[in-house]
Amino acid sequence: MSDFIEVNCDLHVHGLYSGAVSQKMIPKVIGEQALLKGLQLVGTADILNERWIKLIKQQLKPVTEDIFEHPNGTKFILQTEVEDNNRVHHIILFPSLSKVYELREKIKKHCKNLDTDGRPKLWLSAEQIAEMCIESDCLIGFAHAFTPYFSLYSKFDSYKDCYGKYWNKIHFLELGLSADTNMADRISELHKLTFLSNSDAHSPWPNKMGREFNKLKIKEISFNEISKALKREANRKCILNVGLNPLEGKYNRTRCRGCLMFFSPREAEKLNWRCPKCKNYIKKGVDYRIKELSDTKEGIHPKHRPKYIHIIPLSEIIAIALNIKQVWSNRVQDLWKEFVNKFENETNVLLNISINELEKVHKKTAELIKLFREDKFKYIPGGAGVYGIPVPPGKKINMEIYKYRQKGLSAFIK
Repeated sequence: MSDFIEVNCDLHVHGLYSGAVSQKMIPKVIGEQALLKGLQLVGTADILNERWIKLIKQQLKPVTEDIFEHPNGTKFILQTEVEDNNRVHHIILFPSLSKVYELREKIKKHCKNLDTDGRPKLWLSAEQIAEMCIESDCLIGFAHAFTPYFSLYSKFDSYKDCYGKYWNKIHFLELGLSADTNMADRISELHKLTFLSNSDAHSPWPNKMGREFNKLKIKEISFNEISKALKREANRKCILNVGLNPLEGKYNRTRCRGCLMFFSPREAEKLNWRCPKCKNYIKKGVDYRIKELSDTKEGIHPKHRPKYIHIIPLSEIIAIALNIKQVWSNRVQDLWKEFVNKFENETNVLLNISINELEKVHKKTAELIKLFREDKFKYIPGGAGVYGIPVPPGKKINMEIYKYRQKGLSAFIK
C-alpha cells in the first residue's frame, strides 16, 4: 500500500501588512477559511516581516521547525514574496524560522521597508537574492511570471537571464491568474520547471484564497517533502493544477489602461501602444506576451506536466444561478454555507460531488457547476487590471462591449 498522501495547497498569499490587503487577512482567519475551501496547506504569507512573525507565533502552533498549524489542523509553510531591483517578484519558501531570521540579516541593509510592508522591496538583483536564498537552504521561484507588472517576463525574455548563474537552481514557476499550463508550455525553456497555480490572495474568503491551488503527492507535510515535490524527486510531484480560466485574469488581453478599450496586438503596435480615444497607454496582455516568447505549439507538454482544471469560485456560480450581482449578498452566502456544510468544503462541491447530489441542495447551481466542469462557459476577457467575467451558455455576449468601460458590463450580456 502506498504511503503517499495528496495535499491541496496554496503556496502564495499575503497578510494584512502588505499593501491593498484585507485587515481580515490574519493567520487565524486564513486557517479557518482554508479548511472551508478544501486546502490542507497554505503559505504563511509575508514571513520576513517582524510584525507578521509575531502574529504567526501568537495565532498558530509550531509542530516542527518548518511547519505551523492552526487549531483546526490547517498547516502553514513559511513563505513570502519579495520584489527585486528590476521590479520582478519572487516567492521564497523557508525550512525554518531560524532561516527566516538568517535571510533577514542578509537583506536588511538592502531594504528600506522590511518591517513596514509585508512584501519588501530589495535593492538586489534576482541573481543576488537567489544566491542568498540558496545559501540559506530556501527555495526561490518567480511569482505570477507573465503579468505586465512586477514579473519575470515583463522584464526579461528568459528566466536564465533573470537568475544568472543560479538559473539551474530554480525549480518552480507561478503561472498567475492570467495564464495556465497550455499557455506557459508554449515556451520550451519552461518545460524543465514545475508549474504552481497559487491565489496570491489579498483576502481570506474562498472566492479569493484558493481560487488557484495545487495538489501535491508527498509523504508528509514538511518543507523537505514539498521541496522534493517541486523538484520532482523520489516520485514526489505536483499531480494537479487548479485555477481560473486565464480569460478571467486581470491582464489576459491587451487593453487601454484608461478607457479600457480592447485592442488586438497588431492594432496596438500600429498605434504605438497609445489609445486613440483617451490617449492613455495600452497595456500588453499576457496572451500576447506569451505569443512573443513562444517557440512551441499549444498542446505540447513535458511528460511530468499534470492536468490543469479550470474552476469558478462557488460564490460566483451561486450569484449567477440566483441572478444576483454581488457575491456577498445574504442569499448567495446562505446558499454557499448550505453547500459547504453538507459537502465539507468548496473544492469538494466544485470538483468531486456528483451533480445529482448537488441538485438536492440547489438545482440551478448544480447545472452551472456541470457546465463549467464541461468547460462550456464563455468569458468576457480581463485586461489592464480588470478581471474577466464568466458567462454561462445561453447568454449572448454583445461584442460591442469591447468599446466600453468595465462599468455596467451586465448590460451587454443578454
